[in-house]
Formats: sequence, C-alpha cells, structure tokens
Amino acid sequence: MPLQPGDPAPDFTLSATAGETVSLGALKGRKVVLYFYPKDDTSGCTLEAQSFNALRSAFADAGTDVIGVSPDSLKSHDKFRAKYGLDLTLASDEAKDMLQAYGVWAEKSMYGRKYIGVERTTVLIDQAGRVAQVWSKVKVPGHAEAVLEAARAL
Repeated sequence: MPLQPGDPAPDFTLSATAGETVSLGALKGRKVVLYFYPKDDTSGCTLEAQSFNALRSAFADAGTDVIGVSPDSLKSHDKFRAKYGLDLTLASDEAKDMLQAYGVWAEKSMYGRKYIGVERTTVLIDQAGRVAQVWSKVKVPGHAEAVLEAARAL
C-alpha cells in the first residue's frame, strides 16, 4: 500500500553526492523533500532537478532539505550534477531497498511494454518524521513550486 499522510516515513541511510551519507534519522527536526526520479540526464529528470535546484535557497529558508533519489550510481549522479551545475544532494539506491520501502519501485508501461522502474514521486516529510504529503506520477512543470508551497505551509 502506498504511503499516506500521517504514516511514519521509512528510515533510510544512503550514499549521496559530495561524499555524503544521508539518513532520515539525521534529518529529524527538519522538513525533508524526497523526490524520486527514474534516471540521471534524461529530459524529464533533468528538468525536475533543475527546478528543485533553482528553488534550493527558498527551500532552505523554509527549513526544508531536498534530496533527489534514483537507482543510478554515485558516479552517474556526479556527472549529472557537473553537467547541469546542480547543487542538490542526490542519493543512490542501487539496491532499491529504499525505493521499495517508499513504494516507488513499481511496474510501469511504455509503448505497451511493461517493466519495473521508479515511478516519479515526491514525498514531503515533516519535522517529526511523518509523511506530510505525497505526489504520485508527478508531472514536472510547476511541481517544485507546489512542493515548496506545501513545505512552507507545514
């Protein structure tokens, strides 16, 4: 069953860009945006990353950390960040454990072919570590702005 507002957010610890390790436990007391995306350096994922990146100071002013998560490797994330001048934290879940815990590793369909992959989803977590809001099957235009407004409202 997908995560619902009020649910405790599943804990995680992942390797991230810039040699960081990110974990939900270490972020307790802060609001957290986890945006799950399928693949580095693809058109939709690039636009989404650029949108969140452009608003990173506004998210910081709202006391909110933004973390992008995909199954791509850290090497892929580093190249993606460098290519587009991104200053976002990108976490790697190559094992897909966290992606499964958050219910975003799912069956998808493209051109009639079914496959398993990341369903573009964003989860806003409150300061107590509970799910505040979930956006499923995200359409990228205007999405980062909507997430920022929800974070400000918490």
